[in-house]
Amino acid sequence: MSTVAPPRTPARSASRPRRTLDWRIRFGVLSLIWGFSFLLIKVGTDGYAPFQVTLGRLVFGTAVLAAAMVVKRERFPRGARTWGHLAVAAFLLNSLPFSLFAYAEQTIPSTLAAICNATSPLWGMALSLVALSEDRPTRLKVAGLGIGFLGVLTVLGVWQGFHGLDVTGTAMALAASLSYPIGWIYVRRTLAGAGRSHLSMTGAQLLAATVELAVVTPLFAGAPARFPVLPLLAIGALGAFGTGLALLIQYGLVAEVGPTTAQMVTYFIPVIATGAGVALLGESLSWSTPVGAVVVLAGAALTQVRRGA
Repeated sequence: MSTVAPPRTPARSASRPRRTLDWRIRFGVLSLIWGFSFLLIKVGTDGYAPFQVTLGRLVFGTAVLAAAMVVKRERFPRGARTWGHLAVAAFLLNSLPFSLFAYAEQTIPSTLAAICNATSPLWGMALSLVALSEDRPTRLKVAGLGIGFLGVLTVLGVWQGFHGLDVTGTAMALAASLSYPIGWIYVRRTLAGAGRSHLSMTGAQLLAATVELAVVTPLFAGAPARFPVLPLLAIGALGAFGTGLALLIQYGLVAEVGPTTAQMVTYFIPVIATGAGVALLGESLSWSTPVGAVVVLAGAALTQVRRGA
C-alpha cells in the first residue's frame, strides 16, 4: 500500500548505519501495519464520511513526518515547479486512492479491498509497457500479467456474473490500485532528480495531499455532526501508523535492503488484511477469494522478476 513512489536506487547512509531493529522485524511490522490499514478504514467509515476519513488520515500522517523532519532537521523543498509536481503526485498517490478506498469500503469487505490493492504491481507492469520505453517486457512478465488478472477474475467470481458483488465499490478499489502506479510513473518522470531527501519530498507530498483534502472535504462532506470515539481512534491510527510511521519504515528498509526486497511487503498485506477482516470484523469468505488472491499474488510476483534473476 505504498503511498509514494519508491526510489529507484537505495539511498544508503554513509555516516551512521546504526539500526535499532533487524530489518526482518521492521519488515514484519510494516506488513502488519499496512495489512490492518484496511480494517481501520472500514472502522473509520462506520462513523465518518469517506472524505473525512481521508482528511484525518492525512493530517495524522503528515504530523508524523513533520515531526521526523524536525528531528532530522530536514526542510521542505522549494520552487513552484517542484511543488506543482508534488501536488499532482499527492493527488495520484494519496488524495485519490485514499478517498477511493474509503468510499469502496462502505460497500465491499476490507478483505476484497486489500486484494484489489495487491493488483497495483499488475497495473504498474501494464502501464510501464506503454509509458516507460526502457522497461522491455519478458515472456515471464507478460505471463505474470495474464495470471494476475486471471486471479482478479477469480476473486470477483466472474463465472457467477459478479453475483452478490458490489460492482461500484469494487471498481473504486481497483481504480485506487491503478492510481498508485500512475503516480509512480509520474514521479519517476518529473521528480526523480529533485535533489531533496526522500523524507523531505514525502513530507511535502503528504502536506500537499492534506491541503487538497482540506479544500474538497467541506464541499462534499462538511463537518462531522458527531465524533464517535472508536472510528476516530481508527482514523488516528490509520494516519499515524498506516501512513506516517509506515512510510518511515518503508524508506528505512529501502535504504538497507533495497527496493525489490522492501516491496515484497505487498504480498503479505492481503493475507494479513483477510485474517483481520474475518477474525475481527466477521467478514465472510468464499473459496474464490483466497484462491484468487493467491493467483493475483503469484502473477504480481512474476511481473517483478528481473532479467538475469
